[in-house]
Amino acid sequence: MDENTIKKWTRIPPETVITNTAAGMKKRGFNVIIVDTKIQALQKLKELLMPGTEVMTGSSTSLYQIGFMDYYLSGKTPWKCLGPEVYNEKNPAQQQLLRRRSDTADFFVASVNAVAETGELVACDRSGSRVSAYPFAAKNVVLVVGVQKIVKTLEDALKRVREYVYFLEDERAKKAYGISSGFGKWVIIENEFAKDRITVILCKEPIGF
Repeated sequence: MDENTIKKWTRIPPETVITNTAAGMKKRGFNVIIVDTKIQALQKLKELLMPGTEVMTGSSTSLYQIGFMDYYLSGKTPWKCLGPEVYNEKNPAQQQLLRRRSDTADFFVASVNAVAETGELVACDRSGSRVSAYPFAAKNVVLVVGVQKIVKTLEDALKRVREYVYFLEDERAKKAYGISSGFGKWVIIENEFAKDRITVILCKEPIGF
């Protein structure tokens, strides 16, 4: 990937763009919380997840970078973490069943690949397991998103995935799973009509890709 492509899709937008994008998301029914740093993003995320509730995560570099996954997998959280049961299951058929059930968790925590200034959220995944809970299944969805993912339009959001995100995800997938990534399942969240269901933590410090 050349340097110009990287710069094109990782620019930090000006404050006015961040504010306007947040306003656009709110008009579409998303709760939006703007934070300055990774540390604040982690603190806010922990505050949002209520003790005793079921929590599942979608594969997300952003969650690792803010330190959430280390805490989530520590066995010391106040929540019922569904992920370890899924990850530790060795029978493929049983693992798929557990993964499908986990989509209906009280809280599904993950990220998206791009956010349009007009407020739409875009995510893509090879198998769909990372994004399947977003549209309806999970009771609540919390998305942790770096502001470098903000682009001008929905069309630009799709381009960001194809021209930039895919290549980094493909590299990650090969290291993690030994297989290539691919354009399998796309999710575009244009509006959320269930009050307070989707919350976006928008971090001014770049996280994820």
